[in-house]
Amino acid sequence: MVVAHKRLMDLQVKGKKVIVRVDFNVPLEEGEVRDDTRIRAALPTLEYLLQEEAAVIILSHLGRPGGQVVDELRLDPVAQVLSNLLQTEVFKSDQVRGPEVREMVGELQPGQVCLLENTRFDPGEEENSPELAGEWAGLADIFISDAFGTLHRAHASNAGLASYLPAAAGLLVEKELEALGALVEDEVARPFAAVLGGAKVSDKLGVISSLLERVDFMVLGGGMANTFLAAEGWDMGGSLVEEDQVETARDLMGKARSAGREIILPRDL
Repeated sequence: MVVAHKRLMDLQVKGKKVIVRVDFNVPLEEGEVRDDTRIRAALPTLEYLLQEEAAVIILSHLGRPGGQVVDELRLDPVAQVLSNLLQTEVFKSDQVRGPEVREMVGELQPGQVCLLENTRFDPGEEENSPELAGEWAGLADIFISDAFGTLHRAHASNAGLASYLPAAAGLLVEKELEALGALVEDEVARPFAAVLGGAKVSDKLGVISSLLERVDFMVLGGGMANTFLAAEGWDMGGSLVEEDQVETARDLMGKARSAGREIILPRDL
């Protein structure tokens, strides 16, 4: 039976091979990283592991290639930026899995780091394929989850891996969870607002419903705000709208009004 650990510091990582799921889904422009914020956010975990003489294997997705290899979404520019930030060579595989990956990881020494290719190039990633998760798990002794932005997705590189290896939250995830815990469990200053974005309402339904019980008002942006605007009766033209969620959005706005909460939507589209 796999024992799931909660914190990185709970694990003995020295000399171990550690596979880390990070969120390097960064914007690219003409083949270069335009904003390295998400890469920098993962540095505390990666630097800790390297200082502790672990051999570090990194997994990340980039964009939405749909299970196909898309050259414009390869992680080579990310590897270069990460190498500069860590001030050490980052070995980069052109493959998600297979013999090349096993050979690279087999040669990886304590204090070294490698980055595998975009996890979403393999259709098994978004299918949460046990076979893919098992192959990745075979590369390492420990799994660290540090991709806060993808924790809600049951993909092979997070939920799948956690079912095969001793697992812990990375320092970024731990920091984010502590901040959220303070907001939703402790007394907070009022008025209390939540700001949410993203493309799809369906990805955020649970979060919205839960937060509406706690906040005084909620500010919605991104593509999902369109669905709420459509629920208010606005003609959204060709903009992204989840038609099957319009009624749900209308119900949520009704519940918010009944509870004395306010949902604030964009007015400057």
